[in-house]
Formats: sequence, structure tokens, C-alpha cells
Amino acid sequence: MNRKTYIPQPIDTAGVRLPEELEVLAEDIAKNVHEVWSAGRIKEGWTYGEKRDDAQRHHPCLVPYEELTDVEKEYDRNTSQETLKLIMKLGFRIVKD
Repeated sequence: MNRKTYIPQPIDTAGVRLPEELEVLAEDIAKNVHEVWSAGRIKEGWTYGEKRDDAQRHHPCLVPYEELTDVEKEYDRNTSQETLKLIMKLGFRIVKD
């Protein structure tokens, strides 16, 4: 594969609407996505810093999810919502016991 010609082709989920009960789940998943990312960074030696500094391994998002701005949360929310939409698009159902 030639990396210069790679064109991402995600499955189109534009027509999928999350039911209200899954919107709450999507936020829980978003929070967990951030927790997993943070744990990985910390394990790699990263710490909180007001500005990102790759050389010093400082990152301003190494804070609890609740302390992130909505702009910063948007990446995690998009990931969780698109994952749930994909699950539904592929014909799976999500039910709570």
C-alpha cells in the first residue's frame, strides 16, 4: 500500500440516529475513552502540563474527563457516537439488561 495515496473510507453512518438512551451510553463511553487514553499516556511517562510538550511528555488533557472543555471532549464523544452508530448500521442491537 502506498501511504501517500491512502484515502480513508469509513462506513457511512450519517443516516443513523442514536436513540436517547444510547446518548447516555455514548457519554459514558467517551469518558472511558479518555480514561484509557490518559492511562496509556501516564504509563508511557507523560504528565500534566499547561501546554503540550512532546519532548518533556507534558499534555494539558491529562486531567479528569469532567475538567476537559467541551471542545476537548468532542473528540472522545465523536469516537463513542460513531462507534455506536456503526454497531447499529451493521445490524446489531444494544440492549440493557
